[in-house]
Amino acid sequence: MNIVNGFFRFLNDQMLKMTWLWEGVRFVVEKGFGLSIDDRLGGSIHFFIYDTIKIFILLSVLIFGISYIQSYFPPEKTKKKLNGIKGVRGMILGALLGTVTPFCSCSSIPLFIGFTSAGLPLGVTFSFLISSPMVDLASLLLLMSFFGPKIAIAYVIVGLVLAVLGGIIIDRLKMEKYVEDYVWVAQKVETEIQEMNRKERIDFAKNQVREIIHKVWLYILLGVGIGAAIHNWIPQSFIEKIVGGNNPFAVLLATLVGIPIYADIFGTIPIAEALVAKGVGIGTVLAFMMGVTTLSLPSIIMLSKVIKPKLLALFVFIVTVGILIIGYTFNAFSILFI
Repeated sequence: MNIVNGFFRFLNDQMLKMTWLWEGVRFVVEKGFGLSIDDRLGGSIHFFIYDTIKIFILLSVLIFGISYIQSYFPPEKTKKKLNGIKGVRGMILGALLGTVTPFCSCSSIPLFIGFTSAGLPLGVTFSFLISSPMVDLASLLLLMSFFGPKIAIAYVIVGLVLAVLGGIIIDRLKMEKYVEDYVWVAQKVETEIQEMNRKERIDFAKNQVREIIHKVWLYILLGVGIGAAIHNWIPQSFIEKIVGGNNPFAVLLATLVGIPIYADIFGTIPIAEALVAKGVGIGTVLAFMMGVTTLSLPSIIMLSKVIKPKLLALFVFIVTVGILIIGYTFNAFSILFI
């Protein structure tokens, strides 16, 4: 048993947390730049370089592997699997399919239109729409590398529960009439599902890595930069006053602050890491991450083009209330994640 524990500890430290990289960057900062990582400037430079390299390495490896698997599940095949599936089972399947699609909220909306025009139940498509930007396999492993398995798994579970419940509520309220007419009458083109060979799957995975890195690199750099500033320059007393445990509105504020920010989960993780290091409650941090990934203003604006105001308001209300409940619940039981 000790051997097994040691093996998994080695994998966690060297493969996920990359302690070798942390030490290497420390050596460069202290010997190359002549700065101590215990000082503000040296610590900021170390945080920025280490987190940036770590995220890009993990992201490239994870997206390649996950995209290779996803090559077996093109959108056409996904539609066929979802067709005819209704009720809670359909919401669960829609939410789970959202976890294997590495899309931000804006890029999930075209798939939402495609699924809806293909005749899928509205609740199923909304479960997909909620879970896709919020939860995916790459984010699970990245979260594990930063916060450990407890928080990572808990984040994924609550994200899926929120997606399923949101889909169920929208399905029960019969909101189909609040979808724009052109979505329902969109031309349905039956395309033949092309099976890929091994080389094509590898090429597809490589292209996905390039495409996603191209989309998110700026947000990652901005997120790491903000995280470095929070971690080393903003006093802990200030952070605690704004979003600390003593502020009953901390979760609400974190959610509202996240909404104007357009980024995916990869750009929010460095900020979340810095907030946790400053003593901010895990529920508050998760609320911020969910607000950024699911309720960003650009995605709301795009969604307003395909659904009518009443359904859009209901979607925002359901997700916001769900995030607040998750945030305050996690803060209340934070001792379980220490």
